[in-house]
Amino acid sequence: MTKSRFLAVVTALALLLAIPTAVFAQRVPPHVFVGSVTLDGATAADGAAVTAWIDGEQVASTTVSAGTYSLIVDQGDAAYAGKTVSFKVSGANAAETAGWMQGGGDELNLAADSTVGGSGSQGADGATGAQGAKGSAGPAGPAGPAGADGAAGPAGASGSAGPAGSDGAAGPAGAAGADGADGSGGALGVVALIVAIVALVAAGGSIMMGRRA
Repeated sequence: MTKSRFLAVVTALALLLAIPTAVFAQRVPPHVFVGSVTLDGATAADGAAVTAWIDGEQVASTTVSAGTYSLIVDQGDAAYAGKTVSFKVSGANAAETAGWMQGGGDELNLAADSTVGGSGSQGADGATGAQGAKGSAGPAGPAGPAGADGAAGPAGASGSAGPAGSDGAAGPAGAAGADGADGSGGALGVVALIVAIVALVAAGGSIMMGRRA
């Protein structure tokens, strides 16, 4: 703790001791916070406001002097024991918090950033927007597996016989054959054959007679 911070704590405690005992008999001792103050990364200017908040309500305030602050948070008629104390520097939220304790005294260096806004309350839901246009069809999926064979269907009824065909037309008559040769020629041939046989027999007999002689 630097000398200036030590002096700030001693001064705050001295102020507490200077309060009459009768007052302490009626009121709970406050919680004292001291420390350095920076805003947006630089030492806060003299006169910058430092405020303490509990449950969204400002409960104490002071100003920066030589880059430090000293703040007394008195609960008064309220009950702050165990509640969280948050801080602001020139309206910007400080990252540091602390729990309030009766008669407590803490060195708490505050660092605030004015570029970070507080979170606002959630707005009401907006009206439902108009339905968008129908999107284009996606690509066809792969073919599914073949299904099981279905049951055989019933046999069809027998067809009726067709009508008999009509008789065909008669074909044309064939041409007349040529006349055969005269039959007399065949008898002469037989006679000639017999004469030849006889001649052959006679000739054969002459030959046989000549050999015997």
